[in-house]
Amino acid sequence: MGKLRCFEIMWTENKSVFYPGERVSGLVVLYLKRDVKLRSLRIFLRGVAKVHWTESRNTGTRLGSYTEHYNAEVEYFFKRQVLFGGEVPDGRDHILEAGHHEFNFTFDLPMSGISTSFEGKHGSIRYWVKAEIDKPWSFNHKTKKAFTVISPIDINRPEYMNFVESSVEKTLCCWFCTSGPVSITARTDRRGYCPGESIQIFAEFNNHSSRTVTPHATLYQSQIFFAGNKSKLRRTKLSAIAGAPVDSGGTCVWDSQEIAIPAVSPTIRNCCILKVKYFIEVSLHIPGSQALALQLPIVIGTVPYRQMRHSPTCLQTDVTLNDISLLPAPPPYTESLSPPPFGDPPTYCESVEGAVSILDEDDDPSQMGSLTFTPMYTYVYDYRRPPAYSENDPHPIH
Repeated sequence: MGKLRCFEIMWTENKSVFYPGERVSGLVVLYLKRDVKLRSLRIFLRGVAKVHWTESRNTGTRLGSYTEHYNAEVEYFFKRQVLFGGEVPDGRDHILEAGHHEFNFTFDLPMSGISTSFEGKHGSIRYWVKAEIDKPWSFNHKTKKAFTVISPIDINRPEYMNFVESSVEKTLCCWFCTSGPVSITARTDRRGYCPGESIQIFAEFNNHSSRTVTPHATLYQSQIFFAGNKSKLRRTKLSAIAGAPVDSGGTCVWDSQEIAIPAVSPTIRNCCILKVKYFIEVSLHIPGSQALALQLPIVIGTVPYRQMRHSPTCLQTDVTLNDISLLPAPPPYTESLSPPPFGDPPTYCESVEGAVSILDEDDDPSQMGSLTFTPMYTYVYDYRRPPAYSENDPHPIH
């Protein structure tokens, strides 16, 4: 880099996770071996959601097939500041002396209308800061750093305390013989959870068939991408448990079987081109037949469960996540216009998806700074299973 030995962005107090309405602040740090002539040192802050995927099409002719691209983009904001020198139009040169330099910057994030950071198979919601040294008659130097934004979802709200319940049944056939039915009735302990917490599953599996069946429960994430009038669905298995086989004529009862939630993105539903949803699939694996299964939609939030006594109610559901209709997007969803009221300072964990490249089309692969990024999500490290619900309050208020 010639005269430029160090050019990087550092966060104030190493804070790299922010909420809508918060102030993003940091330093641009330079170390120059010699004096440098430049027009300006600028910094940019951007938040953008992007979607892209391809599909092969067959022309049905001798021309063969071709690839069709689907793209969509939503820019949440784009801000800039001049930290040293002047605006580009003035054209004047400035001298930055050799040595160590630090330039402070601050930006305020929009109060609402921005979505949680996300890195997916066919799209992303990404926020970054880029600093640029504009040099006369030379290539500009750039450095870039991404940060995490979390749009709060407080799972302690009453609508997330309700459990989700469903049931399903089918009769097995074998050639000309009809076997008895197999059935599942299942529910969760609540609807809303945070990464690091565990989902409790209560279920009853009845096997009146002639075969031995095996119960399973799986946590899935669905990523749904939209571009134009098309959509793309990607479903990922996050964690699973299996029960003991159920013999013919037998019954199996699950009393609070647990599935742990890894460090994954919260539910995202306030982005018009990208959605993230979660559900528990409870199933019976049946030899020689398609599995019997039901789905229990849940919400992954950002404010951990607080140990309070709630009176759970049933949220009956027949909804499946196969419904990805292209109806107009709902209004932007917001839980709050200010950072959530955490009982304790939140703790975070890097996404299980790992690091991704944050280079864009206009970036130079040789530029300085962090070229990869891993989103950070709220994570409960010391989760304790809540006590079973009782109509009698053990700590009544007199």
